[in-house]
Amino acid sequence: MSNRPASWRMPTPKQMDKMASLVGKNMPRKPGLAPDADLPAEYWQALLDDPRAEARPAPSGAALRLSQIPQHILRVGCRRCARVVEIQTVDAVRLYGREALWKDVARRLLDNTCTERTGRHEEDGCWPAFE
Repeated sequence: MSNRPASWRMPTPKQMDKMASLVGKNMPRKPGLAPDADLPAEYWQALLDDPRAEARPAPSGAALRLSQIPQHILRVGCRRCARVVEIQTVDAVRLYGREALWKDVARRLLDNTCTERTGRHEEDGCWPAFE
């Protein structure tokens, strides 16, 4: 517990007068846009002129072909049963071909050893998580 009076938290009358005189001076000169108003043409042109507008996102590891993957060991885990399956890149290329997508290969690896079989197509199989 403190012995200080509550007045230490309140501004002095001089400080209150100064704050009151500043009210309204920081108002923006132009009003902002209404929530349902269209954005100005300058905004859209700035977006189109941005060099990142044409950039393609880098493909994720799952979308790469086996010949494009630099790692020696490929690993995929299941979000459902927490299993992890590893395969060497050379073995995956030998079994599935150089042009096979890693996500297709990973799904086959998990499905071949899946332990979660319910009989319903929507629920069967593993849920791959690429590492």
